[in-house]
Amino acid sequence: MKKLIIFDMDGVIFDAPDFWLNLHKAYGTIKEGSELTKKYLKTDYEMLVKEVVGRLWKNKPADVYFKMIDESKYMPGAVETLKVLKSRGYKIAIISSGPWDLAERAKKDADIDYVYAHKLVIENGKVAGSTDMRNWPIRHGNKGEIMKKLCEEHNIDYKDCIVVCNGDNDIKMARTAGLAIAFCPVEEEIKKYCNILIETKDLTLILKPIENFEMSEIAF
Repeated sequence: MKKLIIFDMDGVIFDAPDFWLNLHKAYGTIKEGSELTKKYLKTDYEMLVKEVVGRLWKNKPADVYFKMIDESKYMPGAVETLKVLKSRGYKIAIISSGPWDLAERAKKDADIDYVYAHKLVIENGKVAGSTDMRNWPIRHGNKGEIMKKLCEEHNIDYKDCIVVCNGDNDIKMARTAGLAIAFCPVEEEIKKYCNILIETKDLTLILKPIENFEMSEIAF
């Protein structure tokens, strides 16, 4: 049996492609935040965190952030699908560069087993401005390393792992997994590395290809 399913979060479990971009909009930092992301996302993630979290967002009101967490809408069929997969005996993980608090909401609502995401530190009702990189573990291109570590810790063969993803940062996971599903992809490159493409916003549509994968003895 295929034992582990890894989900990206933004645009897959939740129906919004980029939580942090929307937080920039809410905090009025979208222009500079977009410039910093373009400059540092793929080259110097630590600098990006220092500039955005340590400077732009420091002392911003936390209630704005938590309101967005609470009001984020699930992808149609998301909670239902996650519960079905759990009932079939799968372990489920989120590996996402989105917020830890949003992933924890999904974990609570759908009994998700493992969460790897970014934690925005809040103190006294404000963004603390902490740039401790232990709170920001997902770098561009390292999701595959986290996937492999998770598989090894639980003695799961990589080819018994399923990935549901939507962006280029998921390519290494998609290349390693036994089955990779591109769900409403926001970038074209990821499509090349996935076995299945779904472009309709309905997460229940992943159930059939996963069922087919379960039944197949042919390696993808």
